[in-house]
Amino acid sequence: MNTFAGGSIESVLVEKRVFPPPVEFAKSARISSMEEYRTLWNRAKDDPQGFWNDMASHLVWRKPWDKVMEWTEPHVKWYVGGQLNASENCVDRHCVGPRRNKAALIWEGEPGDRRVLRYQDLKREVGRFANVLKAQGVTKGDVVAIYMPMVPELVIAMLACARIGAPHTVVFGGFSGEALAGRIQDCSAKVLVTADGGFRRGNIIHLKEQVDEALAHCPTIRNVVVLKRTGHQIHMEPGRDHWWHEMASIASADCPPEPLDSEHPLFILYTSGSTGTPKGILHTTGGYLVGTTLTASWVFDLKEEDTYFCTADCGWITGHSYLVYGPLSNGATVVMYEGAPDYPDKDRFWQIVQDYGVTIFYTAPTAIRAFMKWGEQYARKHDLSSLRLLGTVGEPINPEAWVWYREVIGGGRCPVVDTWWQTETGAIMIAPLPGATPTKPGTATLPLPGVVPEVVTKSGEPVEPNQGGYLVIKQPWPSMMRTIHGDDERYRRQYWSEIPGVYFTGDGARRDHDGNFWIMGRVDDVLNVAGHRLSTMEIESALVHHKAVAEAAVVGKPDELRGQAITAFVTLKSGYQPSEDLRQQLRQHVAHEIGALARPDDLRFTDALPKTRSGKIMRRLLRDVAAGVESTGDTSTLEDFSVLARLRHEEE
Repeated sequence: MNTFAGGSIESVLVEKRVFPPPVEFAKSARISSMEEYRTLWNRAKDDPQGFWNDMASHLVWRKPWDKVMEWTEPHVKWYVGGQLNASENCVDRHCVGPRRNKAALIWEGEPGDRRVLRYQDLKREVGRFANVLKAQGVTKGDVVAIYMPMVPELVIAMLACARIGAPHTVVFGGFSGEALAGRIQDCSAKVLVTADGGFRRGNIIHLKEQVDEALAHCPTIRNVVVLKRTGHQIHMEPGRDHWWHEMASIASADCPPEPLDSEHPLFILYTSGSTGTPKGILHTTGGYLVGTTLTASWVFDLKEEDTYFCTADCGWITGHSYLVYGPLSNGATVVMYEGAPDYPDKDRFWQIVQDYGVTIFYTAPTAIRAFMKWGEQYARKHDLSSLRLLGTVGEPINPEAWVWYREVIGGGRCPVVDTWWQTETGAIMIAPLPGATPTKPGTATLPLPGVVPEVVTKSGEPVEPNQGGYLVIKQPWPSMMRTIHGDDERYRRQYWSEIPGVYFTGDGARRDHDGNFWIMGRVDDVLNVAGHRLSTMEIESALVHHKAVAEAAVVGKPDELRGQAITAFVTLKSGYQPSEDLRQQLRQHVAHEIGALARPDDLRFTDALPKTRSGKIMRRLLRDVAAGVESTGDTSTLEDFSVLARLRHEEE
């Protein structure tokens, strides 16, 4: 349980630059003015049932609903009595007209192999694999685990599960066998879909070996379907393991989509907790699909001719919502890439943008900061003029990275949509509408229609403008999580008990005088320094503002006198070397940007920061390093364990 050490959080970051929507962009945008946005938002706030009733018409329903919403805190049902199928909405409905020949997936493997699946190709493959799953004994309600590289078959498997009503749980292909086993055990998955391996920075990732290790502890798995991706020698357990290509070659491509109740589980996705076991976030079909379909259309301003590139892995919620379900439900063309952004060189993403004429690009702040660190020469090598919209997701983006992204990647002409949402919210909650919303570097700006957030004290009282507090959501929304799988009490306690009557996001935030929301990071990452509660994100932003700094992470260290002392971990851009002089420069720079109270007491240079495989900095582990204690809790999402070892060695 989170504990609150004070009534509010002090906000010290000041950003005054404003970028209005480009006039030409706004002319053809789906939502093209602030007046149009406000009309929509007010209607959704004042008449949520009527608003969401109308918005559901963007989907194909097999049976209409009897009631838009039933709400008994903290549990909700949306489109009660209605029936639909997510696979049908993402594939079949686009195959009855000219879209059947439109590219649904444009895929590039790390070694350079390429494939294009049109919507009619995708339908055929999804139907065929749905029949493969049925042949393996999968029936409606059975959980299917998916542990694969970023190949088209991963999307095919997800949509095949949705087609027959089998909830999927996608486990990121970089996780260990132990992490895979824990997730399979928690949801009692019946079948596992995997591959012999995948490619990452020129190396083979040995997925099947991890599977064999995991399944020694997973008695619920009866069958394993294995895709041949790398072709290297693997063990195939007789009777349990089956080759994808062999099963698919004898399966019919005809598999009618199963009409499913709106509240039928679509997927369980595991996200790390600060301590203890990962949480299985449960999302259902109707409300989730309404939310992702609408927000993909609004925020990315999707047009028929767009080519959309989301760099997220399907093992994360961004891959679910904005690589698979949201874009495909809209009939978009989606670019999917298997490998690392710096292989064979640091311009791989920009090569992809140029080769496919990508118009919309969606990535994480940690990736943008890596691009900055590498240098703009990699982007300058390529023609990025096809881009018309840039997006960012995953954590708050510091203003310097935002401006660099806009100017270097977007050529100063592309709107930047900084999106705030969570695994738990299912879909984007706060973000600019690119044809309507004036943007400011570092803020997610305004809530989307149907989202009613507020910044409050720990007692639930609204705070004044530019005063930090706790971000909460006051009304239910269709794409919200339904519970934590197998642990409803944890769901109640974590999300609905901290501040009664509202959904507690776990994030600190402030609202400026224009109503923009500035996300200040996790409440767990707030520092208590001599009676002041400071956001780590704002101190990090001040550090990254310095020309020498590529990335920074700030944590608190116990201090008898002041409560907490500020420890900063800093990685430098190429061309800069650690020195005592630079250390003092950076400490003074923070004092100049924010004030003396925010000056780091301890500043350490490091070549890398501990991150999850989705790119978020694991500040909890840095707090342990700063305090000189051993790390506890869940570390299964840590990308590179050697980073932690090097940090501890440097400390010694």
